[in-house]
Amino acid sequence: MANTFKELPLAEITLRKYEKPSAENERDLVKKFCLGLGLLQPGDSRDIIIDILLILLKSEKPIKSDELREEVIEYRKLMNLPLTGIAHSNIRRQLLRLKNLYLIEKKSDGYRITENTSLREILLQRIKPILLEQTYNRILEYAETIDKNVRKCAE
Repeated sequence: MANTFKELPLAEITLRKYEKPSAENERDLVKKFCLGLGLLQPGDSRDIIIDILLILLKSEKPIKSDELREEVIEYRKLMNLPLTGIAHSNIRRQLLRLKNLYLIEKKSDGYRITENTSLREILLQRIKPILLEQTYNRILEYAETIDKNVRKCAE
């Protein structure tokens, strides 16, 4: 029986480089961070993930998803932003996306920034070694296999 190739990725990350951060407002800084990590697409109006991450960054204690949703609604009203993407299911989906990138973790009392640490530490300790290096190494394995089996290149 032939091996079947699964197109479902084991992990996925998109990186984008933007200009150096400036003293922008906090929402714009978080937006550029989300864009840089591929959590948000350029020009995407569905930007609720920015507000979710911003509220979690400012919170001193874990927040349950229902409470987080209410805070997001209040924040978006305060900022005169449209109340799109605030359905419970979408909030949970965005939380899962943040969790899959190791930015947040779920505890028994709610969601919080991973280990209550800095984003810099999360990038250095989790995203770089776990997602970036492992993904890069797997792509390198594909390149080596292609060179060996398809191109018949010597190593």
